[in-house]
Amino acid sequence: MARQYRRQSDNQDIRERRTVGIEGVIPNPKLKLLDQVREVMRLKHYSIRTERCYSDWIKRYVKFHSMKSRADLDGAEPKIELFLSDLVVKGNVAVSTQNQAFNALLFLYEQVLHQKLGSIQALRATRPARVPIVLTVEEVRVIMQAMSGIPQLIAKLQYGSGLRLMEVLRLRVQDVDFGMKQITVRDGKGFKDRYTVLPDAVMPFLREHLDRVRLTHTQDLSEGYGAVYLPYALERKYRNAARDWRWQYVFPARDISTDPRSGIRRRHHLDEATVNKAIKTAVNRVGLTKRASSHTFRHSFATHALQRGADIRTIQELLGHNDVSTTMIYTHVLRQGGSGMKSPLDCL
Repeated sequence: MARQYRRQSDNQDIRERRTVGIEGVIPNPKLKLLDQVREVMRLKHYSIRTERCYSDWIKRYVKFHSMKSRADLDGAEPKIELFLSDLVVKGNVAVSTQNQAFNALLFLYEQVLHQKLGSIQALRATRPARVPIVLTVEEVRVIMQAMSGIPQLIAKLQYGSGLRLMEVLRLRVQDVDFGMKQITVRDGKGFKDRYTVLPDAVMPFLREHLDRVRLTHTQDLSEGYGAVYLPYALERKYRNAARDWRWQYVFPARDISTDPRSGIRRRHHLDEATVNKAIKTAVNRVGLTKRASSHTFRHSFATHALQRGADIRTIQELLGHNDVSTTMIYTHVLRQGGSGMKSPLDCL
C-alpha cells in the first residue's frame, strides 16, 4: 500500500541541522547539474561515498524520465513518486535502497535547486524482520586465528570495541587513548562522537602497529608527503595539522594515491575491501556456514557483552545507538533455543 514519506530522513537531516549556517548555499549557475550537486555537498562536508551515491541516483532519475533540460525537473512530486514506485515494483529493492534514492532526490530539489517538495506518495518497500547474525566465542576465535596482519587487528578491534568497519578505518592516532583504555569515535553514524572500550588484549599489538605506521609517516615526510586529509576545513585553520602525527590514520593505505576531490597526492586510510576480503577468506577457510561479515563482529560484541552481564544501556552507549530498542534486538540470543524453551523432543 502507499504510504507517505516523512520529510525527516535519519542521518541526512542531522547533517542538515549541523550545517544550518550555509543552508542557503547557491551553487555556481554556470556549472552542470551534477557539478552543482557536488559543489553543494562539498560545502556541506558530505563524504565522497555519499557524494558518489547521490550522484548515481540523480543520474538514474534523470535517465528514467528521459530529461533533456532543467525544465524537465519541474513538477517534481509525481515524477519522484513514479521513480520510487518503479524501484519497488520492477527493481524489488530493499527499503534502505529506496530511502537512499529518496534522500538523494530530496537533496537535489531542496539543497541544490531550492525547491520545497510537497508530500511524496509512493509504493514503499517493506522492511522484513531480521535478526543479526551472531558468532559464538569459539567461532570468533577460529576466525581470528585464520586471519593475520592488519585485517586481523582490525577484526579484533571490531569485536573487542563494537566498532563499525569504517569507524575503525577512519580512526586517527589521537583517537586511541592507551592510558584511559578507550577509543574515541568521531563523526560516527548520526554524526555523533562517542567513547568505547579499548581491549587490553589488543593494546600491545596496536602499539607495535603504530610504531610501524610512524616510521612510514616519517618516510613520507622526508619525501615531501605526509599530509593527511582533514575534515571541516581544519587544514586551513591549522596549517601544520595535516602533517602532525596525531592526525594520521591508525590504518593508512599501503600506497600514496591521488585525492579525487582535491587532486592532492597523499596517503588515505586502508580500503575496506581489503578487510572484507580477508574476513571472507578466513570464514571460508574454517568452513563456517554462517554468513559472517565484518559487521558480524560488532553484533557478536554486543551479544557476548550482554551474556556476560553488561547493562543494556551501557551497550547502547558503546554502540552509539540512538534508541535502546535498537540495542534490544541482541537480547534474542540470551534466550537460547529460539524463545528460551526446551524442545519437546529433548524431553523424550
